[in-house]
Amino acid sequence: MINEKFFVRGVCSLIIIALVLCVYMVCFSSSEIQAVLSADTLKPYYKGNTSQKQVSLMINVYWGEDYIEGMLNVLDEYNTKATFFFGGMWVEKNPLLLKKIFDRGHEIANHGYFHKNGDRLDFDGNRTEIYACQQMIFNTIGVKTTLFAPPSGAFCKATLEAANSLGYKTVMWSKDTIDWRDSSSDLVFRRATVNLANGDLVLMHPTAHTLEALPRILKVYAEKDFKTVTVSVNIEAF
Repeated sequence: MINEKFFVRGVCSLIIIALVLCVYMVCFSSSEIQAVLSADTLKPYYKGNTSQKQVSLMINVYWGEDYIEGMLNVLDEYNTKATFFFGGMWVEKNPLLLKKIFDRGHEIANHGYFHKNGDRLDFDGNRTEIYACQQMIFNTIGVKTTLFAPPSGAFCKATLEAANSLGYKTVMWSKDTIDWRDSSSDLVFRRATVNLANGDLVLMHPTAHTLEALPRILKVYAEKDFKTVTVSVNIEAF
């Protein structure tokens, strides 16, 4: 008799749990459920597809517009497409240049609006930065960006969750030219090419010394039989 009571209580508990799960599924959209389930497992991309001999140029843009035209010409010369991560406030001031980069066939991505460090922001603060930039880019060229690079490489769990809630993949890098600090084309060249590996994501900015180093960088990639692809292509296998 006692065993029967325990059995009945157990069955009732399972039914109640099932009902609760059904209500949960009805109340939340599939995307919201996915965001909740994956919140603790979200990670940024530090590298692309390591099974393929390919590399990607990540060009973060908040300044340096004087050198972008030259970089575009070099990229065209080597038949190369890069991924440009734009700050929203830069796009607001330079809409025609953004359109030119897009029209030249390069990938357009999100770098936040005001270049705020994501690790100092909560979920809403991170989401506002990403969404504001997204809308500025969309209103300028009609493109919904799907890749996000945290300003200064600074992020926290809230950053990853905010980006994910807006449908973004968060991207870091495997090679950093540090061209914003060191004004040496030789350093930029060396950092972009030393120990080149499959799936490398190479971070750079539009500077005079980066422009000077870019032809040498792309020449080395070609000589080593590395295909230069956009970031989305590089990470698509993940």
